[in-house]
Amino acid sequence: MTAGGSSIPEIQSLLATLAVGKRCAEAGTAYGEGAFAIAKTARSLVTVENDENRAEIAKARLRGLRNVELIVGDWHDALPPKGPFELLFLDSGGFKQAPFEEGPLAIELLAPGGMLVIDDLTPGREGHDPAREFLLGHSELVAAELMTTVRSSAIVAVRRDRR
Repeated sequence: MTAGGSSIPEIQSLLATLAVGKRCAEAGTAYGEGAFAIAKTARSLVTVENDENRAEIAKARLRGLRNVELIVGDWHDALPPKGPFELLFLDSGGFKQAPFEEGPLAIELLAPGGMLVIDDLTPGREGHDPAREFLLGHSELVAAELMTTVRSSAIVAVRRDRR
């Protein structure tokens, strides 16, 4: 687990793979490592960080990447006017604490067939886990939990097409 610092190499590889040719967004840029991985293969990326110090470090890491827009602010306000997205990396931390409050907006940001990714999960965690319950049980999503290392996992959820 990264405690909000950066994305582990396994997540960076997963993000780069899922982002190929897509319109992407990231909520919670932190130091820009996940954003850099996404930007390597994405058509475009809008990434939002609310901490100005972290955003400055990310800005330096992402400098020169023409397909990236870094916004300092709250993703709840910054991303809706820019959507919908084909990939959303929800790495802001707030979702895991309040998925039933933050999740509906995240789903609205996805185009049909768009993917939502969260990471830094503990595999096999027992007991009540609201983030897993929301993503794995939501009627508008098809989701799977993937092992990223022996101690961590991620969930990839795809928005169903309502047609």
